[in-house]
Amino acid sequence: MTAATPEFQIVPERGLYPEIEPYDIRMMPARGGQSIYVEQCGNPLGKPVVFLHGGPGGGGGTERRRFFDPARYRIVVPDQRGCGQSTPHAAEARTPGEMASNTTQNLIADLEQVRGELGIGKWQVFGGSWGSFLALSYAEAHPQVVSELVLRGIFMLRQPELNWYYNGGAANVFPELWEKFCEPLRRARHDFSQDNISAYFDLLWNPDPAIHGAAAVAWSTWEAATTSLIFDPQHVAEFADPDYALSFARIENYYFVNHGFVPEGQLIRDAGLLTGIPAVIVQGRYDMCCPATSAHDLARAMPHADLRIVLAGHSAFEPLIAAELVKVCDEFAR
Repeated sequence: MTAATPEFQIVPERGLYPEIEPYDIRMMPARGGQSIYVEQCGNPLGKPVVFLHGGPGGGGGTERRRFFDPARYRIVVPDQRGCGQSTPHAAEARTPGEMASNTTQNLIADLEQVRGELGIGKWQVFGGSWGSFLALSYAEAHPQVVSELVLRGIFMLRQPELNWYYNGGAANVFPELWEKFCEPLRRARHDFSQDNISAYFDLLWNPDPAIHGAAAVAWSTWEAATTSLIFDPQHVAEFADPDYALSFARIENYYFVNHGFVPEGQLIRDAGLLTGIPAVIVQGRYDMCCPATSAHDLARAMPHADLRIVLAGHSAFEPLIAAELVKVCDEFAR
């Protein structure tokens, strides 16, 4: 395991690249009657990179284009099925059965379909939070098409990770925010000795909009409020939008209830498949959503990986995390 970068830096070396617009936008038909929104930005002849957003269910946003030098990179940004501008939207689903095509295996197939349709041989895979789970899952399934891995805020969907964030661990750091997360559960007379994620599943699919709507906002704003070192009310307000919250919460909770559709610990066990792929892991020391122990475990399973721990929380847009991600991508572009 490469030694972690010293954590003495408190001022970011640089910021994100300027805002850019896509040069290509398309809707790609995919398995299960889905349509996947895909945009391309930057240099059509540049180094291909695919950006895998978090959540699952995050989608959307223009800032994600800005980690990459647009003169050097061909930036491919898909919205994963059910969220962002992909259709059908998870907020429109009436039953969990309508989410049946949302599996990790289908997301991997979607990425391969995107790569093939765009005529890309190998590409850099960039993913943070849930995106790191998907990036690792994809790379372990198709290592021959991955030129580099850039991973941030490591999440491998292991039960201890879920328990930490949704069953009380992080509550010790954010007790006042945890009270708000638990309010829909209390109204439903939930037994808190039982799993909160499964209980939220029932609330999110309750046919009463007053119940599933309130649960969605509570679930989504818990995450939004705890992703950065400094509380960001604007970010929380964005996650409180009813339509966004319902889509985000349903997709995320659906994957978690189903353990990401992979066996417990599979990503660690199969990490040896990634030995030939240059990899950098950027991790916030004070990440409350995805604690640093996961990044440490992954780096032990990938001794060739460069683990860089910075003084930050979870969000990719924390100044020191964003600066390190841009730096990494610049290094790989050269």
